[in-house]
Amino acid sequence: MTAAQTSSRKGWTLAGPALLWTSLFFLAPMGMVFAYSLFRRVGGAIDTSPSLYNYRRIIDEPVFFDALRNSLEVVAITVVVSILVAYPFAYILAYRVPPRWQRPLLLLAVLPFWTSYVVRSYSWLLVLGKNGVVNDLMTSTGLISSPITLSNTRLATVIGFVHFFTMLTSLTIYASLTQIPDSYRKAARDLGASSPMTFLRVTLPLSMPGVVVGAFLTFVLAIGDFITPQILGGGQELLLPQAIMLQVQRRGDFPLAAALSVVLLVVVIVVYAASAKRLTLEQE
Repeated sequence: MTAAQTSSRKGWTLAGPALLWTSLFFLAPMGMVFAYSLFRRVGGAIDTSPSLYNYRRIIDEPVFFDALRNSLEVVAITVVVSILVAYPFAYILAYRVPPRWQRPLLLLAVLPFWTSYVVRSYSWLLVLGKNGVVNDLMTSTGLISSPITLSNTRLATVIGFVHFFTMLTSLTIYASLTQIPDSYRKAARDLGASSPMTFLRVTLPLSMPGVVVGAFLTFVLAIGDFITPQILGGGQELLLPQAIMLQVQRRGDFPLAAALSVVLLVVVIVVYAASAKRLTLEQE
């Protein structure tokens, strides 16, 4: 056996358990979901004859297209706002805070993740409700004469998402910023570049992999989230995960729910492909 064959065999041996785990607990279940999406609910029974009936329903019935569009709009807003909030925080933490204080501040930044996701969602209801902190503050200062509706809206959903995912995005951007050698920025300044120019020409391009990773993680976690839109959105605007849960819980239409799940997976794969390409270009 040659050295190359020995190395290949060792590689497959080491990768075998991970491949087996992925096949059993990811590929096989997704294959089952896809197969089930080709079935059809007829009355109280499931017709197992393969067809594209559920996918035609998704295309023909506006409610499902609207749910997908709403999800993409909400998640896109969440990603943009999260990056706009996270980047300054990560930049200040990486370049303006003394190294001995960076780890304690990072620990404080991730503390919200130690709280229950549901508890955080309901906490935002106390803040955004008509008798909540925000309305009380604005009415007491005279900014508004009567409470306004903030909860049970798209705005509330976006605020909840941004609060949940900004720190995650901050961590990926911070990790990318700390990997940029100081000599690069010093060389730019020695060559006459101003601080804004150094940021635009050196720091920002080199930190883009962290931005892309943070944006993708935020997208994946938000696009499949059911709890936050249900609690903070109040069911006023149907998102795709809610549409899936409605088919399961109320209609019992598991084949249609499976088809909607496949559509959601395809969206994630498309975004991943775009993110991976962008990340590769930035690294090159």
